[in-house]
Amino acid sequence: MTIKYSNHFLNKLEDLLAETEYILRYEKGNFKSGWCVLNDNRVIVVNKYFALDGKINCLLDIIKTVSINKDQLSEKNQKLYDELAQTSIEL
Repeated sequence: MTIKYSNHFLNKLEDLLAETEYILRYEKGNFKSGWCVLNDNRVIVVNKYFALDGKINCLLDIIKTVSINKDQLSEKNQKLYDELAQTSIEL
């Protein structure tokens, strides 16, 4: 899968995360890595000042890091999740 750095692809990643138990928020702050997962609350916070490619890279990294129950995902997002799992990301 080719990673396309576009608003459309960012929206696809956000839609995938919206179907999980995680809450995605864009906030300002001094994030060293660009994102964090708050303990037990399943809240993902991404630095809102990141450029488009930075936000996409953060979300890709998060999706590969957190455990996602594929049964919660729609068929379209299950396919996207499987494609992302096989994609190597060079950050």
